[in-house]
Amino acid sequence: MIGILTALGAGCGSPSFLVTPVASEMRLDEMTVHRGKSWSAGKIAIIEVEGMLMNARASGLLQQGENSLSIFTEQLGHAASDPEVKAIILRINSPGGTVTTSDTMYEQLLRFKKQTNKPIIADFQEVAASGAYYLACAADKIVAHPTSVVGSIGVIFNTYDFQDTMGKIGMRAETIKSGELKDMGSMYKKLTPEERAVMQSMVDEYYARFLHVLKTSRPKLAAADEATFQQATDGRVFSGQKAMEMGLVDEVGLLEDAIKMARRMTKSPGAAVVMYKRPYGYRGSIYADASVPQPRANADVLRLELPGSDGFPMLTNGFYFLWQP
Repeated sequence: MIGILTALGAGCGSPSFLVTPVASEMRLDEMTVHRGKSWSAGKIAIIEVEGMLMNARASGLLQQGENSLSIFTEQLGHAASDPEVKAIILRINSPGGTVTTSDTMYEQLLRFKKQTNKPIIADFQEVAASGAYYLACAADKIVAHPTSVVGSIGVIFNTYDFQDTMGKIGMRAETIKSGELKDMGSMYKKLTPEERAVMQSMVDEYYARFLHVLKTSRPKLAAADEATFQQATDGRVFSGQKAMEMGLVDEVGLLEDAIKMARRMTKSPGAAVVMYKRPYGYRGSIYADASVPQPRANADVLRLELPGSDGFPMLTNGFYFLWQP
């Protein structure tokens, strides 16, 4: 690898490269980010939920990141199997993701609570929107920073129509299909009214599921007047402060406040704070990134990406719980 970098730099002046050691093993190790008062005081585990929530790896130039569903499942398993872990904190910084991945993570949290009886606290960082908020509904308490972006409750389906563009360069698609609606949503043709109705019915179904989750987990909002509930669920976003006033979150504060809450809830005032990491992935504080991107052999130099999507390419057709400004 160093030889390749040297060759790339030949004749280009004085290039500089940052060579970072990467994990040779993929296991997760526990890392203490705040020591407890004694070895018997227990632990509070911080589990990260960040970036686009998809059952796929984020990737970019010379690196390939984590599969958000996979790393979440792995970290949750560590916390569940360790009797010293008294509670978990979900440190969330995500605009959401696919409907299925968001729902899967939500269901995993419900099973975790049922099987372990360990409290779950969701802590919102920059963004906790749509699918990220959906999974946070499984938490016992939600803490948001005053300036967190919260909400975007709803479903979106994206489709792209390249039919006219292809026609301008003399190209057109021919599709051989088994049924009239087999290619609905295809980027090679316009969406018909019948296809739109089918897609809308699915969007409505997933939206109803989102509202059910919201009503069962957020009693203050569920008891609000119709106008307030409609405002909270029409897809708009709110500041953390406004979200608390509406009942979308329980408290406004910092990650440190979420840790204090977890210690109070578990009556473990001296509990240590831990995270899970890959080997060589040292991080020095509770705000650190617990995962280490893995190098990729095939770097995509030209890549069209959705802003804020953490290395995921422009969204393909599909149903998303996603804040997509």
